[in-house]
Amino acid sequence: MSRAKKAAELGPVFITDRGKPAHVLLSMEEYQRLTGGKRNIADALAMPGVADIEFDPPRINLEPRTADLS
Repeated sequence: MSRAKKAAELGPVFITDRGKPAHVLLSMEEYQRLTGGKRNIADALAMPGVADIEFDPPRINLEPRTADLS
């Protein structure tokens, strides 16, 4: 993995499956350059492995209050 990451810093790393290109490993900088640096929440949530991330944020109770318009 370390060698692949170092190689991706120099340029795209093509990963083949039975001799045919199947995947490309890019540095994050190159990926952001190609995608315009934009990422939406739907894409982030659709990423593989997201379901395995534990995330249990604390609940916040907000009490409504009257606005002071003076």
